[in-house]
Amino acid sequence: MTFRTSLTLILTAAGLSACVSAPPSYQYSRSMPQPQRPFSPVDGEWADANGIVSTFQNGTFSTRTTDGTNTLLASGNYVQKSDRLFEINMTSLVRNTQSRVNCALVTQSQLNCTSDAGGQFSLSRRG
Repeated sequence: MTFRTSLTLILTAAGLSACVSAPPSYQYSRSMPQPQRPFSPVDGEWADANGIVSTFQNGTFSTRTTDGTNTLLASGNYVQKSDRLFEINMTSLVRNTQSRVNCALVTQSQLNCTSDAGGQFSLSRRG
């Protein structure tokens, strides 16, 4: 192969490679992790005097039976109003009603709650 032929092949290859573009960089980027919610002092499982278990987790609230069926009794969400006060907005699947419950974290293992209808109850942390 002569120098001229080699140079022509190199220039042709370089010209062809310039025609091929790399895919957009977003195809290779990794998805950014979603920011984690700060840990709430009420996250976890709580039980009332009747043994019904309520779970607080990342702003969601649920109450289930403990009779082995694990039936959902109520669900909703909660927000932290201050360092010790929490507001739960929930729907009772048993009564088909919506209600708001305000709870005060009196110790790390006890929540005292009052429903918008005036009923009061306490929850004790499980585990």
